[in-house]
Amino acid sequence: MSTNTPSWFHCGRCGSLFLSAPGESDDRLCPTCSCNPCTGTEAPTSDPVDRFREAVPQGDSSHSRKKPPIRRHKRNYLMLKLAVGWIAVLAAIVFGARHFWGTGNAPSPVQTVVEARQALSAEDLALLTDSGPVRNATFAGFITAGTPESRNQFVSSPITTAARMARFYSTNPMPEIDPATLGLRGASVVKIPGKTAIESQFSSTDGRLFDVAYFLENDEWKIDWDHFVRYSETPWALFLSATGDAEDEFRLLARERLAEERKDKATLSLVFYATRFGYANETGLQSPEFVIPRDSRNARLLEAAFALQKSGERVFGSKLPDLNPEGLIRVRVRIRRTEVDKTRHFELVDVIACHWFTDDHPGVDPDAKASEIPSEAAVEKLIKNPAKNPAEETVDKPVGK
Repeated sequence: MSTNTPSWFHCGRCGSLFLSAPGESDDRLCPTCSCNPCTGTEAPTSDPVDRFREAVPQGDSSHSRKKPPIRRHKRNYLMLKLAVGWIAVLAAIVFGARHFWGTGNAPSPVQTVVEARQALSAEDLALLTDSGPVRNATFAGFITAGTPESRNQFVSSPITTAARMARFYSTNPMPEIDPATLGLRGASVVKIPGKTAIESQFSSTDGRLFDVAYFLENDEWKIDWDHFVRYSETPWALFLSATGDAEDEFRLLARERLAEERKDKATLSLVFYATRFGYANETGLQSPEFVIPRDSRNARLLEAAFALQKSGERVFGSKLPDLNPEGLIRVRVRIRRTEVDKTRHFELVDVIACHWFTDDHPGVDPDAKASEIPSEAAVEKLIKNPAKNPAEETVDKPVGK
């Protein structure tokens, strides 16, 4: 067909149909109304972007969904860079404050009392970290050993301890402890004079708590067995109920009776309790009342130990929490029983130490007065003004010699 064949056109102005040559022509006129038959002719745009937009239908989501995610990724990347920048600025501020306002080894002005008391020196932290796997292996070997002879290799001073262990386990079977059920609650270096010692606390899934002390002997960590089992020469309940005269050493818990009511009295009133192995918060049979003069060395040791506990500190500077029931302190004591006319009498002969470690250091200063024990307010003041207090070292030192 020839491209010059006339075609029918519709006039948009008068509605007439007419024949005209095909193709685009701005000169085509309707023969009826003599006007251009097109009512809205627009020149094509020359902008390629506009032509692209017209070519893509508005309902086509294949392009409309791709562009917004690109913009979101750009915004997210920008926010990430801003966040990283702010973190870097804050880190620089903190570092600069510590560098320019630090006071050497003194606690930071914003450090709390608890943080100051629980802070570990770099030396202690290194000792705990390096010895941890060995100490845990020692404890696991001890509790899984089948005989007293095999357990003996894991304890401190094995030659002198062997006889006590054999006698103890002949009447007290070794309790079953599965290492897989144990979790380490914490560990702390214990500042016993002349010894390198560490104390650890374990909890088992059945609710038991175990307090384990280690001594470094010949480059090996050994368990303080007497401390672990709370060894006493005679079972406390048996000693209280037996007849006749006797004197033995015990590891007990002590409590001061009517402390506030009797604080002005010339004597100190005490009772003692045995402990239940594995259950630190439970006490056994209470002893009769012991009354001792306040001006005696035994009373001064006990008062210093009670004051130390009230201050929140522990013997030998241990950082571990106190497992004892509130108001009770650990003691190693010698007690004498006498019988007169079938009536038993008990006397506190000596306070060997205010702790359960196998060491005769008392752990506290018998000449220290309660006012010399740092209080919460005193420690708080020391933290805020470390340079003004000449007794700065007392925050981290145990009360004692």
